Amino acid sequence: MSSALAALYPQHLATVRERTDKALALGGFDHLVVAAGRPIVRFLDDTYYPFAVSPHFKHWLPLIDAPGSWIAYTPGKKPKLVFLQPRDYWHVVPEAPSGYWVEHFDIVVIREPAEAAAHLPDATRSAIIADDNVRLDGFAPSATAAVMDYLHFHRAFKTPYELALMRIASERGARGHRAAEAAFRAGKSELGIHMDYLGAVGQIDAELPYASIVGLNQHGSVLHYTNFDREPPRPSLSFLIDAGAGASGYASDITRTYASPQAQEFQALIDSVEAAQQSFCAQVKAGLDYARLHVHAHHVLAEVLREHGFIRMSAESAVASGVSAVFFPHGLGHGIGMQVHEVAGFQESEIGGFIKRPDGHPYLRLTRTLAPGMVVTIEPGIYFIDMLLAELKEKPEAKDIDWARVDAFRKYGGIRIEDDVVCTAGEPENLTRDAFGQVAA
Repeated sequence: MSSALAALYPQHLATVRERTDKALALGGFDHLVVAAGRPIVRFLDDTYYPFAVSPHFKHWLPLIDAPGSWIAYTPGKKPKLVFLQPRDYWHVVPEAPSGYWVEHFDIVVIREPAEAAAHLPDATRSAIIADDNVRLDGFAPSATAAVMDYLHFHRAFKTPYELALMRIASERGARGHRAAEAAFRAGKSELGIHMDYLGAVGQIDAELPYASIVGLNQHGSVLHYTNFDREPPRPSLSFLIDAGAGASGYASDITRTYASPQAQEFQALIDSVEAAQQSFCAQVKAGLDYARLHVHAHHVLAEVLREHGFIRMSAESAVASGVSAVFFPHGLGHGIGMQVHEVAGFQESEIGGFIKRPDGHPYLRLTRTLAPGMVVTIEPGIYFIDMLLAELKEKPEAKDIDWARVDAFRKYGGIRIEDDVVCTAGEPENLTRDAFGQVAA
């Protein structure tokens, strides 16, 4: 795969440079300076949070473990990497840069963070992308909205190189999900399932793109459940896992829900959500208004709720009254790439602007119209969340709910099924389904 990445990388870098040239011109800057970032010290402690490289840094090159390093770029010139390789016997020192990308950079190795300043262009003429933790005198964040809006808007459109890395991340994630399902079937605890997932993916928690959600039974109703019980429930009826993997800084984001053999009524509901989810994935095409797809998903899932006997109202009434949002309280999905929730999900154009969410849908993370190269998640769900159900019970619509049926499903928690899908000039590419097809069951 490295040879394929090597072949794709030069065009990717050319695209990044072209976009940067235009962004700098819009902002009136001569140079771009990007900090990799620095580890952050825990409050009142002498240990650090796990290091996470800036997405703007790893957009240029596949270097995700280079704290204290910098990229400097001037249009028309070869980009420069100022690489921090400290003298340090307390920690593992980053290895000298190597690989298919190094020939495309002028590389300077420094030993102390402060040495970087001597190798960077004039800060007063540079758009500096860094956080407030950068700690380099004279190089505070300075990139303006004109620069950031342009870069963020176009980052939604992935290059073939980026898509290749996302396929690798998807395959790793699918391998982990296969192992997690097997661990659930074997009766393991949430922690045991998670450990099997990590082993199959070959990454530790800090290397994953986000904290894994591993919920058995009613824990599946907690949208961001990350507690990891040490003992399995008795019986273990249902399992929801939302977990991804990384590849050179690019993410996969995958969710699956499973039922035990004694939970056939829940399996039937999973099957209906699965069918709906696949119909939404098939609609990921150029020109699609993602916000409209989200609202459409509410109507489809409301019909699923009606068909399975949870509500007695029409799908239209369920959506208009907010009942569908009780059972499906989050967005249909979001952009994904170097960040799990990719930037500029609401941005109207390359010069800014905001595309508002549909009324009554405050948690949708993407309202843009899709175009080739964009990658989005499609993750509908149906949940039985005690807090939201209690609120619904106090409303007039409560009379149209079969509460006995709802109560019977609380023990299963909920369902979410999520794929990462590429918008192309033709039919969508489902990275997740393709990856599962490549990984033996």
